Amino acid sequence: MATTTTGALPPSFPSLKSKDDHSGLGSVKSLDFVRVSDLKRMKSRRTKISVIRNSSSSGQDIVDLQQSSQGSPLLVPRQRYCESLHNTVRRKTRTVMVGNVALGSEHPIRIQTMTTTDTKDVSGTVQQVMKIADKGADLVRITVQGKKEADACFEIKNSLVQKNYNIPLVADIHFAPTIALRVAECFDKIRVNPGNFADRRAQFEKLIYTEEDYQKELEHIEQVFTPLVEKCKKYGRALRIGTNHGSLSDRIMSYYGDSPRGMVESAFEFARICRKLDFHNFVFSMKASNPVVMVQAYRLLVSEMYAQGWDYPLHLGVTEAGEGEDGRMKSAIGIGTLLQDGLGDTIRVSLTEPPEEEIDPCRRLANLGMEASKLKSGVEPFEEKHRHYFDFQRRSGQLPVQKEGEEVDYRGALHRDGSVLMSVSLDQLKVPEKLYKSLAAKLVVGMPFKDLATVDSILLRQLPPIDDHNARLALKRLIDISMGVITPLSEQLVKPLPNAMVLVNLKQLSIGAHKLLPPGTRFVVSVRGDEPFEELEILKGVDPMMLLHDLPHVEDKVSRVHAARRLFEYLADNSLNFPVIHHIQFENGINRDDLVIGAGANAGALLVDGLGDGLLLEAPDKDFDFLRDTSFNLLQGCRMRNTKTEYVSCPSCGRTLFDLQEISAEIREKTSHLPGVSIAIMGCIVNGPGEMADADFGYVGGVPGKIDLYVGKTVVKRGIAMEHATNALIELIKENGRWVDPPTED
Repeated sequence: MATTTTGALPPSFPSLKSKDDHSGLGSVKSLDFVRVSDLKRMKSRRTKISVIRNSSSSGQDIVDLQQSSQGSPLLVPRQRYCESLHNTVRRKTRTVMVGNVALGSEHPIRIQTMTTTDTKDVSGTVQQVMKIADKGADLVRITVQGKKEADACFEIKNSLVQKNYNIPLVADIHFAPTIALRVAECFDKIRVNPGNFADRRAQFEKLIYTEEDYQKELEHIEQVFTPLVEKCKKYGRALRIGTNHGSLSDRIMSYYGDSPRGMVESAFEFARICRKLDFHNFVFSMKASNPVVMVQAYRLLVSEMYAQGWDYPLHLGVTEAGEGEDGRMKSAIGIGTLLQDGLGDTIRVSLTEPPEEEIDPCRRLANLGMEASKLKSGVEPFEEKHRHYFDFQRRSGQLPVQKEGEEVDYRGALHRDGSVLMSVSLDQLKVPEKLYKSLAAKLVVGMPFKDLATVDSILLRQLPPIDDHNARLALKRLIDISMGVITPLSEQLVKPLPNAMVLVNLKQLSIGAHKLLPPGTRFVVSVRGDEPFEELEILKGVDPMMLLHDLPHVEDKVSRVHAARRLFEYLADNSLNFPVIHHIQFENGINRDDLVIGAGANAGALLVDGLGDGLLLEAPDKDFDFLRDTSFNLLQGCRMRNTKTEYVSCPSCGRTLFDLQEISAEIREKTSHLPGVSIAIMGCIVNGPGEMADADFGYVGGVPGKIDLYVGKTVVKRGIAMEHATNALIELIKENGRWVDPPTED
């Protein structure tokens, strides 16, 4: 059977585009003959076809196809976004030189940050760059918004060289092509934002473009951008084409929507100009404050680069991640997910903290990525047909249902938006009220009740003795409020706890050990994910409450992420809809930041793909409350269970019009009790309404000493004096019916 493709292909078909196509609209310049063999006998949803192009230089490509949906006769290309789906292999890229630092797959993952000083303050900026360099950064970015700042850049560069600091400097440019031309004469790299370099500031208007109008806009971009590319070629500079989800132009949003596809196309418009001018010393970035959107955008970017045969390096980052463990967690989810797939050549962790504080978490993430790619951590190859790479579709496990004759309600053992499980010790049972508070239960005259952010189930590796009535009463009270209590099979057989859920492994299931339990006992199955599929077959004959995906941390050559993906693939192939909890046991003595980053990079990498129903984090020497809060932070960072106020907070730079760290702390102190509400705190209008795409309310620097307040992307109050702005924000939240008074202590 043979078919012929002509005319325009939609953007979702990049693998069939002509590699000579620079329009970005998918028009094919030469006929592609597609030969498909024996489609009627195709047993899986995927097949491969030969694409024979008329162009003699193209040769023959093998394109991996899949059915567009189960049972559909329509075949679509299966897009590739990383080197390997079953282990961590670093994506091969060209080398891009930024001053004396090389970026790309043949080099270490580079770490960087951005100054927060006023760029016109030459001495202050030089001191901050030196402090950052001393901390180990490979690159430093500095905002350059006007002529005075551009002039200061020459002094900054000369002063650093005189002090023997040769760290490459990057100019951050928005809305200012002429300033970019000036600073390219002294800085090593220029970052341009395609959303505002040549286009006007987004007004969030729906514009109607004809093909002719659109082409004129592209010609305008080329006219504005070409002088900078030529200057970078002349001086040996690098470029970063850095798209931000929140600052796409009206033109791009009107054509592609406020989407990862729009982000990629926005960057490609600039990249095509670079390539047309034979300039290749550039990197891409696709940043968003939402880690899920960020991951999808980078994957789509790489998929398009594979289709075009491009090999440019990637700068990774989650923008406006915030501060503290929240900011580190969001960055770990976004950056860590991509690093696990071998993507990323330089990274920045954007925190609302002093810039030198970004270096340590940045280094930890870079080490994680380098180690995984060095070991090529993974599992045996498997076919992946069900995971969605470019859009979020959550696989929701079947929540527990009540069975006839059961004495307790098991339905609360898991939460529909994502569950948090915690490991509890016998010592904790000695003081029940303290335990209840640690589980974030509400107490009424000493009795526990579930609240918004209460732990859903607990794992008790040892049961209290039969005659320890106080401990058993404490457990009964937890079971009575529909909190699951999980205990190992060996413990339950010797010291049975009424209505406990029993933890078994596949070997115990295979020998029938679970049949020693009374009929109707609920159980939980622990699996590794890398077992032979034959061993997983026993799951077809049982009905567990949930699976715990548990891979020992000592097995560093087996990737937790790839093992879990393999497990989910098996479950989907066999229509097994059990809830799956990501159970991560960290080694004794692990650094707190490594734990946050490890949890975000390992469990977060799965949850952003909709794979998983909750978390169980264990670390023997870590504070119980810290582990609980980390679990809830991870679920919220993956846009699952919302248990506190969400903040989108920019990391500050030379444009910032107020003390971001101080104001952010003040706002958090007064508003942190509003789950379901998101607040953006932005230092200036560059990171203003577009950047807070996910926020309900915005607090944005307008002019020095004055704040503008937003509802969504709409400014509703302007020029509020700084000293009154936080209270005005609270009043705005109240006016919109989103305020509740803070809870009082019991």
